[in-house]
Formats: sequence, C-alpha cells, structure tokens
Amino acid sequence: MAIAIRKPQDIECLRISNKMVAQTLELLSQNARPGMTLLELNEMGEEFIRANGGRPAFKGLYGFPAGVCTSVNEVIIHGIPNNYTLKDGDIVGFDIGVEKNGWYGDAAVSVGIGEISKENQDLIDCSRDTLYHAIENIKVGMRFKELSLVLEEFIHSRGFVPLRSFCGHGIGRKPHEEPEIPNYLEGPNAKQGPKIKNGMVFCLEPMICQKSGTAKILEDKWSVVSEDGLFGSHYEHTVAIVNNRAEILSAV
Repeated sequence: MAIAIRKPQDIECLRISNKMVAQTLELLSQNARPGMTLLELNEMGEEFIRANGGRPAFKGLYGFPAGVCTSVNEVIIHGIPNNYTLKDGDIVGFDIGVEKNGWYGDAAVSVGIGEISKENQDLIDCSRDTLYHAIENIKVGMRFKELSLVLEEFIHSRGFVPLRSFCGHGIGRKPHEEPEIPNYLEGPNAKQGPKIKNGMVFCLEPMICQKSGTAKILEDKWSVVSEDGLFGSHYEHTVAIVNNRAEILSAV
C-alpha cells in the first residue's frame, strides 16, 4: 500500500479545493428547506462550484450522474438528485467533491429539514460528533486500524452502528486514494497496518445506521441504505496531518 506524503505546497492546493467544498456545503445547508427539490439543490451546488473556478468532481465519476450526492432519510450515501421535494422532518445528506487545478476536495454533512424528531437529531449528531471525536484523537504514529476502532467505539457509545462495506479514504490528485479507512475495525488486531504520518491527507466519513450496518444498494445502482430500512446519517471532512496534528481542510 502506497500512501502519499504531501509537501506543504501540495496541502495548500488541497486546501483551496476543500474550502470550495465547505462553502458549497454551507450554501446547500442554508437553502435546504421544505419545498426545495433535490435537483434544484444539485444545480445550485454545481453552479456555485463552477462560478468559483472548480469542477464538480463527482459528476461522471464512476458514472455518477450529478455533482452533489443528495441522500434523503433512509438513503445514507450516494443518493442521486431527482424531483423529490423536501418536507418537514426529512434528513438530507449532501456529499460533494471538487477538483481545482488537479487537486481534489471532499466533504459531507447531514441536515434536518424544518422540525425533526429527537431521534433523527440524535442520528445526525452521532455522525458529526463521531467525526470530530476521531479527528481530535488522531496522533502521528497511530495506525489507521486504531483510528477505525476509535470511530467504531464512539458510534457504539451513542447506541448506533457503522455502515459496513463503505469507508473513508486517501485523497489528493485523485478523489479516492490509499488508504481505505473503515468506520469499524476489520479483524481482531488494531495494532496492524500502516501508520499515520505527517503529510498524509485523507477523508474520514462516519456513516451511521440504527440497527443493522449491512448495506443494501437500491435499484438505481447508487443509493445505499441499511438492510433495516431506517434513517441514517453521514458526515465527512478532509484532514491533513501537519506538524503532528490533524488539520481540517474542508472547513469554511
């Protein structure tokens, strides 16, 4: 496994792409309200990215048809924007990739539409809090498997389970690079595998299910749900390891 070590100037380039991702997510979060369609929000996001000199990196990636993954309610990740009109009580996840000058950014948020239930707010809070808890606990020299265990234990502490078969990832000149970073420990030993080093850049993205973490892909060949059919949530940041600490690149 070859995990890239980025030079400071590379990280500055990645910061530009990721700042655009963050700004786009903020725009969509502010405009996601009852009566808006997923297609309208996708168009808003794509236009903003292009107006700022970027390219919606997900559009056409592996055949995905849009620039913004819009995942509503039971769809946890990879939802395709369509004519669905958001309504009070929905949860919607926005996942965005941006390419600018050959460097990629990637992040995601989940937001509630109008008044949502406490149970759904807890679900959103779990994905967000898991992400920041993991970032705060990153240390140079720890193994990625140890980081996966940190993610898993925090999710379980909130009474939820991680979505399986999907993971965080490295990022740089490509939208998905080594390593893969599951939100759960694979195998019995966290003290195995590559270590986190200065200059590494990667995406952490907790994907939260309520009862079962077994993934099911819907007929559109993209939308991922849990086999339990219950609502899920998703948060993501791109982080760089700089001066022995994790720095969030995809923050406004």
